[in-house]
Amino acid sequence: TEPSPESLFAALPERFTAWFAARGWSLRPHQAAMLAKAAAGRPALLIAPTGAGKTLAGFLPTLTALHARPPANRPEGRGIHTLYVSPLKALAVDIARNLEAPVAEMGLGISIETRTGDTPVHKRQRQKLKPPDILLTTPEQVALLLSAKDAPRFFADLEMVVLDELHALVTSKRGDLLALGLARLRTLAPNLRTIGLSA
Repeated sequence: TEPSPESLFAALPERFTAWFAARGWSLRPHQAAMLAKAAAGRPALLIAPTGAGKTLAGFLPTLTALHARPPANRPEGRGIHTLYVSPLKALAVDIARNLEAPVAEMGLGISIETRTGDTPVHKRQRQKLKPPDILLTTPEQVALLLSAKDAPRFFADLEMVVLDELHALVTSKRGDLLALGLARLRTLAPNLRTIGLSA
């Protein structure tokens, strides 16, 4: 049996439990389930309406893992840890903004950036040299990143892919493009875990 939400909440780092407590929140069952699946190394699909804490549920495994990760032992740092893919570039920007608040309030020191068709060239180039911990992007940008000769280095440390709005992707050619990208990512990062989010 999977651990209870109460036991998973108690196992969270203190700054996470304090952050939840300051808001009068506790782990919702679906948020606890996502933590349990991630701890077991299993993929997960969460179907929940807007306003149910779906984004936080999808990113809690990433935030706790990054908080526990030791400093990089390379001057250029690591590659990205989590890749978030949305069919809408505006959604990627909104999710980044929503994530920045808890990361800042908990003092997690996690870098979060977006990469869409609107991202300036100089920022894209810098991201390839010094990737953020969490990159929020679109299927087309994933395909472009995977086509680059330095893709093996860029994705070498990838541990998690969060796929949002899956219902809008699976029936389209963009979904096919993303499926091909995921297959390639699994060859570059064999221990990759996936989380799907859908309404």
